[in-house]
Amino acid sequence: MWKEFKQFALRGNVIELAIAVIIGTAFSKIVDSLVNDILAPVLGLLAGGTSLKFLVINIDGTVIRYGAFLQSTIDFLIIAFSIYIFIKIFNYIRGKESVKLEEAPHPNQEVLNEIRDLLKEKKKDERGPKLRIK
Repeated sequence: MWKEFKQFALRGNVIELAIAVIIGTAFSKIVDSLVNDILAPVLGLLAGGTSLKFLVINIDGTVIRYGAFLQSTIDFLIIAFSIYIFIKIFNYIRGKESVKLEEAPHPNQEVLNEIRDLLKEKKKDERGPKLRIK
């Protein structure tokens, strides 16, 4: 069991995943700081001098915290946009354009086409020439 675990833990994919999680955590802290320390106060000023988190509607004792929802939505959009920009910059530094999924060929498409063609030929050969008896 220890040997299997050691093989699993020392695979390249597991180590790369661990590095990605660590970098992702650090990146998350940067984005959180951007949202909480820079953008949220500016949006609060635009919303009338209060933080969006504190905007509520009180209906017969029921509190609807729509400001917290707005803040979470804005946080999501900022994080998604930041990740998008980060990936664009990373791809630019690597010198590669990001590949669109529709344009990416299936890695085994050529092999599948060859197999299809061989099966067609085999099926054709098995039938043999057609003789018509009149």
